[in-house]
Amino acid sequence: MRLIAFVTAMLFSFSATAQNYYLFVGTYTSGKSKGIYVYDFNAANADAKQISVAEAKNPSYLAIAPGGNYVYSVNENSGQEGSVSAFSFNKKDGQLHFINEEKSGGEDPCFISVNHTRKWAIVANYTGGNLSALPIKADGSIEPVAELIQHTGTGVNKERQEKAHVHSTFLTPDEHYVFTADLGTDKLTIYHFNPNSPKPLTAPKDSVVNVLPGSGPRHFAFHPTKNFVYVIEELTGTVDAFRYNGGKLSHLQRINSVPKDFKGEDGSADIHVSPDGKFLYATNRGDANSIVIYKIDSATGQLHVQGFQSVMGKHPRNFIIEPTGKFLLVANRDTDNIVIFKINHQTGLLEATGKQIEVPNPVCLKLLKK
Repeated sequence: MRLIAFVTAMLFSFSATAQNYYLFVGTYTSGKSKGIYVYDFNAANADAKQISVAEAKNPSYLAIAPGGNYVYSVNENSGQEGSVSAFSFNKKDGQLHFINEEKSGGEDPCFISVNHTRKWAIVANYTGGNLSALPIKADGSIEPVAELIQHTGTGVNKERQEKAHVHSTFLTPDEHYVFTADLGTDKLTIYHFNPNSPKPLTAPKDSVVNVLPGSGPRHFAFHPTKNFVYVIEELTGTVDAFRYNGGKLSHLQRINSVPKDFKGEDGSADIHVSPDGKFLYATNRGDANSIVIYKIDSATGQLHVQGFQSVMGKHPRNFIIEPTGKFLLVANRDTDNIVIFKINHQTGLLEATGKQIEVPNPVCLKLLKK
């Protein structure tokens, strides 16, 4: 009996520990925000408690390096070349400590990825219209740009697509490729990624895929078990579904992210697949301020609209799904709140928990298991 009680207690303790995360919040600091906020997030009951804040200028997108000991942020410095900041993270007390900062290679960096060996940070510079690769040293510090790839071209939307605007640099799950979305040119470009090369990115033949003119592609979402990838398009409020094989994409579907009778400004932002691969979610900014929920056909990869959920705020940007698929957290920049929804595993629909986190100008969310 004592052994059973001991094992039960240990299992309970492990379960409780496994449901705690560090929540990192990247922000814009033009208002009251100071930089990167760190919270203790309990995935058993959706409670969150602020632990620390690290000062940084406009850390609008974050990347947690594998292992969780280092965190990297872009510094989106409008009108001038941006930068990338490196921080060490103490997983015992939840404190971030600044290491160093390097130029990003272009204006307004808006996205950063770090590969699993923590050798490279790959950055998208939005206004600069380019992507850059910065080496990472063993001590976690960032080195100067080692490779810079410039995009050129325009799109049909003369106001928003007057030049190239690289919006994301996603490593594929196997990390053999980097997928980039260029909002300014309506192009998806695929690069080979070799972490052992001094210049890790090369564009293979036929590596560019065109989406519908005026779409403005922004972010990708990879299916966890199948070769499906989904692209959210900011300017038209649409999602493109593709099947991918290595460095090749084949188009499957194009579907609206807002209701058919929606009238107002489009402005889609972020996109993620649920951990079980059954549902796809995407945020709509503009006048919609909503999350669209799609059901994924497991055989074809095609999407079917399940419903729409108000984000209970304005200008939703990045959102994140808790790794067990229990909760979805969305950052509403213009109402200074992160709203927490519970996910229905059968329907994919969202239900407000009534819990919110108040933080100035939140735009990026990342979770790290304790």
